[in-house]
Amino acid sequence: MSANTPSAQPSASTLSPHETTQHLTATAKALKGVTDRAGTDPSADPRAEQRLHAPAQHEKTHSWLNGLFPHAAASLTSYENAWHLGNYVVLRDSGEKIWEDMSVYVRLGMHLLYYGSEQAVVLHWQKTRALLRDQSVKMGLQYDAPESKAHILPFITSFKLEKTLDELKEPDPSKYKNFNEFFSRELKPGVRPVAEPGNDLVVSSPADCRLTVFPTTDSATKYWIKGFGFTLSRLLGSDELAQQFSGGSLAIARLAPQDYHRWHSPVSGTVHAIREIPGTYYTVNPQAITQASSLDVFCENRRSVMTLKRTATGAPTVLVAVGAMLVGSIKYNPGIQEGAQVQRGECLGAFQYGGSTVIALFPPGEVTLDQDLVQNSTEKVCETLVQVGWRIGVSQG
Repeated sequence: MSANTPSAQPSASTLSPHETTQHLTATAKALKGVTDRAGTDPSADPRAEQRLHAPAQHEKTHSWLNGLFPHAAASLTSYENAWHLGNYVVLRDSGEKIWEDMSVYVRLGMHLLYYGSEQAVVLHWQKTRALLRDQSVKMGLQYDAPESKAHILPFITSFKLEKTLDELKEPDPSKYKNFNEFFSRELKPGVRPVAEPGNDLVVSSPADCRLTVFPTTDSATKYWIKGFGFTLSRLLGSDELAQQFSGGSLAIARLAPQDYHRWHSPVSGTVHAIREIPGTYYTVNPQAITQASSLDVFCENRRSVMTLKRTATGAPTVLVAVGAMLVGSIKYNPGIQEGAQVQRGECLGAFQYGGSTVIALFPPGEVTLDQDLVQNSTEKVCETLVQVGWRIGVSQG
């Protein structure tokens, strides 16, 4: 069993309907509390106590939540036993596994996800969707406001991003109009060169991300995507499109809040179509994706589906930009529209505040994924830290 796989699932049967309602109410109160505090005292460390990115396993975080949740022995503790409150990720160059804490807002998102599962009544599901939508809109407005500039430096310091500023098109944090503008910051040209630029058969990472890759969609659901309700048709919003990729390979690029929050094309090609699919804003943390007892968040969340016709092979490629918890928007760059020609490594769009995911899909036999990434994803059941432009696979000529 991997470090990312829950050792025990919380059971809905342990709580009565009344207790379930109390638990949902407590989760909503806690989430509203941390998002409210994000709009005040902008000089505060975002990882401080009761802030958005406070470590979920921290003693003070536990004490605070324990005071909010009813019947803690039956509910809160069972969640802590089921979830690891963080994830291991693999450094590609060294193979070393490092620990990534779960932020408290993600942990609260896990509570909301559970009560949006098939064990819950429809009312709880509706309340959860409405709460996540409202909180995401609220965070978007807060971080669009000019006053949110004051959040930028504490965010940089908290996540140790000082060394990355030289990579940015605008390296001076004071020049950004608001926090969201910094969050979706641009890189200088050439900072993320594509691997093997003369070989257009190479496939590149679409983002600075925590990456998992799978040779087939069946292997993805065997090792990683465990939530009920996942199908390619639901993900893509099209039975016809799904048939083209049935049995094909896929790459799942998860962007943590501290990452460069733009995504790039993994191949060169022509944009065939872009389709927007409405949805909610569940967390895309691996603890949610690999949770067998909850609904599949990729097929529930808001997403944008881009279909490309690849220049090198003529085959279709699909990129699914998935919004996540507290994500304000999914925005394409000017000129990225149907009929546009894009090059491998070209920036396509940006996410605003929150974690996000980009899923790349390839038809059967189109791409051979790099073996180290496949092994990390299937044998270690771990994400791998990669950057935009790094090679993740190759097609046959």
